[in-house]
Amino acid sequence: MPTAPQTTDELYRALQENGRRPYGRTRTVAAEELADAAEQFADPVALVRALLELQEAYTYGSEPRKSPVVFARLLTLFDEQPEVFDERLRHLLFWRFKWVAHALRQLPEVPLASLRQWSAEMRDRYEKAGLALQPYYGQAYQLAAHVGEDTALAYELWAGRARTRLSDCEACEICERARHHLAAGDDARALRVWEPVLAGKESCQEEPARSVSYALLPLLRTDDPERARELHLAGYRACRRNPAMAGEVGRHLEFCALTGNEARGLELLAENRTLFDEVDSPLDQFDFLTGVQVLLQRVEQLGHGELPAAGWAGRTWTVAGLRAEAGRRADDLAARFDARNGTTAHAERRRARLERAPLLEALELTLRTRSLDDVTPATPAPAPASRTAAALPESLPELIAHARRLEEQGHPEGRLVWARVRTLVTARDYVHPDDGVGPLVLLRADLLADDADRAGQQDEFAEAAALHEEAAALYEDAGAAGQAALSRACALLARAELPPAPDTEEDGDGVAAKAAALGDAHAGMVRLHEQAPALAPYLEARLLRLRATVLGLRLQTTRQEEHVAPVLAEVDLLHAFAVRHDIASQISGAALLRAGTHALTGDLPAAVTELDALQERLQAHGPAWHLPRALGLRGRLRLGMRDAQAAHADLTEALRVAADWPAHAMDTGRLHADLAEACLHLGRPEEALRHLSRAAQVQLRHGSRIEALCTYSNAAQLSLDLGRVEDSIALLDSLLAEPDVAAGQLDARLTAQLRLTRARALHTGEDLKAATAEFVALAAESAGWDDDPGSHAMIAAETAVLLAESGEFGRAREAAGQALAAHARAPRYEQLSNCLRELARLQAKQQGADGLADALGFLEDAARIAEEAGAAGYAAGGRPLDVALAYEHGRVHAYAGTYEEALAALEKGLALLGEAGAGGEHAGEWAECVRLAGAVEGIYLERPAPALARLDAAVTRLRAAGHDEEAEPLAALAAELREKD
Repeated sequence: MPTAPQTTDELYRALQENGRRPYGRTRTVAAEELADAAEQFADPVALVRALLELQEAYTYGSEPRKSPVVFARLLTLFDEQPEVFDERLRHLLFWRFKWVAHALRQLPEVPLASLRQWSAEMRDRYEKAGLALQPYYGQAYQLAAHVGEDTALAYELWAGRARTRLSDCEACEICERARHHLAAGDDARALRVWEPVLAGKESCQEEPARSVSYALLPLLRTDDPERARELHLAGYRACRRNPAMAGEVGRHLEFCALTGNEARGLELLAENRTLFDEVDSPLDQFDFLTGVQVLLQRVEQLGHGELPAAGWAGRTWTVAGLRAEAGRRADDLAARFDARNGTTAHAERRRARLERAPLLEALELTLRTRSLDDVTPATPAPAPASRTAAALPESLPELIAHARRLEEQGHPEGRLVWARVRTLVTARDYVHPDDGVGPLVLLRADLLADDADRAGQQDEFAEAAALHEEAAALYEDAGAAGQAALSRACALLARAELPPAPDTEEDGDGVAAKAAALGDAHAGMVRLHEQAPALAPYLEARLLRLRATVLGLRLQTTRQEEHVAPVLAEVDLLHAFAVRHDIASQISGAALLRAGTHALTGDLPAAVTELDALQERLQAHGPAWHLPRALGLRGRLRLGMRDAQAAHADLTEALRVAADWPAHAMDTGRLHADLAEACLHLGRPEEALRHLSRAAQVQLRHGSRIEALCTYSNAAQLSLDLGRVEDSIALLDSLLAEPDVAAGQLDARLTAQLRLTRARALHTGEDLKAATAEFVALAAESAGWDDDPGSHAMIAAETAVLLAESGEFGRAREAAGQALAAHARAPRYEQLSNCLRELARLQAKQQGADGLADALGFLEDAARIAEEAGAAGYAAGGRPLDVALAYEHGRVHAYAGTYEEALAALEKGLALLGEAGAGGEHAGEWAECVRLAGAVEGIYLERPAPALARLDAAVTRLRAAGHDEEAEPLAALAAELREKD
């Protein structure tokens, strides 16, 4: 707190401001300072209010030891000066007897006799005050349940009584009743009782998050995993990182452990690492640590005890080490509670949780499903063998020979064999065979060439070029001149694919420089080919393939007609050579290059015809591993031809046959991404979402991290579009928690896009406070994007709207000003117009006549935007901007009570739409203008006759044009006016 309040008015304002802060140490410290400050005033009411705020901060900040102390002070003030407590303060005082009872139960050092004494004190105070005892019996039941006594009588004495004003809220009482049935083993009955809370019909500060955490496992046991999944996502978000809900977090961790989501559990544990040190309540610690142990125990059972885990600050933890420490501390807490209570209830409850077997082998909780192998920070395990893989030779010479044969064929399993060879060769005790495999330098060259190929596939072109050159030198040392020439050709291609240097980008986007580099690379390859000694056919075919490929890349870069013929000429050379020497993989490669060239020139039918013929050849003669690529390319082309059904069939078949081969060679991530696009065109968005998620998983597994995050971003947006808000938020939370993302090491714009989508999802999910905070932060960051002012305009505009929804119109005006300034540099006519009109609507709606002037100011800015758009020839995608502006003028004036001005504005909007409005593409907008004009005229201006004439004529016109749906609201309003008249 910057300065202590000097007056009670300042104190009350500070208390109000502190009450808006989230619970936690910041709010608690401020509450302590305000309570101290209140002591200086000769105003007992100010002190009472400050102490009430302090007790609330302790209660919801998980500091139960301090809450009873503050309440004792309040009770003394009440006994000494009861007249200070008005009806509201008196109600709060008696309500908080329950808070103290709850706090004392959480502290094992408080004797059971003291708990019972407090219960008796509460009863005595309630009786003297003439208050009904249902709240007292509720606390008596909760004490019996906590201790582990027979609760039957206590439950009936509480649940059988009528609720009072001092009873716990409906949601909390529902939770207690449901937990009573849960303890009795009746999952179905518990869930029936819980339904109003789980459905969101009853809620409070702690609910439904508390009930959700208890209901997750019963839902699984009653065969409703999908609802458990949905509630887990929403419920976890409501309790994460909250010290007062540490027990709930622990139950979510347990849920992950029992549904095959151990990796997600570790992720959530890391997100809540501060709870190990921040939770002061022993009972909450007990619940949290038991959930932590359930998770870590399961991870350890699955053989991952050495994984890192987030635990108490001050040291690094492994899963096994943290599990042992959490278990020791939780055992100690259970023993302390049971010693205090004189029962074994806590030890038994803990044992039951730890002994519970997994309820589901696997439940996909989020769009980003990960296994423990995915989070293991170790050397990646060798790729699994494909379905068609033969057993590898056992002798080293045979293994090396086998790898070279596969390399000659272009077989996708070659990499797996080279991986095995590499493992053997790099062993400390490796001894090179004397004969049959050539010199060691030749083998090292082979391994370097394989490394270079993998680097190139990861778009690490500089590294690939260097490795190819190094391999070429070793090949020359080994006397393999043909292989040296091929490696140098590969190095030429890799260097040509490097982004142009900044000083070569005189053509703006570097197209000319890139095309020149590719042309030079082709010339270099031709020289290498001409100078090379007699090449083995498979090497010459690969060199011809590189020559065609580099020219194909040049055509892809420039899309210039003059670059088409050279590609096709090289493809013809490759095809003729491959046919002459019967090299099946290169015959197929030539067909793929020819199809790709046709596609680049826009001749999609010719490309598809080429691929049709290739499919027949591959099915008859092979190589079979080219079939997924051919089908995938044909599927993409058919998407371009707007034949989504045929594209879906091709891509589905491509995925099916790709499963027979090593994943690294099949690019299944691209196949899934293309299938997602096909599904969207076919109106199957849920299927599209599944394919996007799988595409991203494959891309991550293959090291394409940026591409994977972009795909996940698309999946999050699609999930949001589908109304799966919690899925979208959970996915984005997971991505933003990645170490490189959280540390700011990822591309800043991609991170901002992820945060922007999350902010929109939070807004859709009605978490206005969190959404606004994220938008404000993004607006501040994007203000520095000098190269992209349009994005800043969009973000600042959305920020302004959220601030206005929160009633912060001053800050909203500032954000709108930023948006307008950015718009001046990069126009966003429709987005800015929408923003300004919405700001006007919100201000007029919330403030009425008091906000009219400012609302009209926003509309003046919107009018300038509309004029600029008209001058620029911009056509809005939705309503015409001038029509939308006239309508908003009408609505704003209606909110402000200036109805004549409202009617005039609406009639202007109708005039702008014209007589054709009822039958044209803007029939909906026309009908809405008529409806609002009818309401203003008939209801607020009390002129029903002209209003009915307007409405009846509009209904007739709309129905005649076939717009029955648009006519219905007008007909309903007309009926309402007639009834009133």
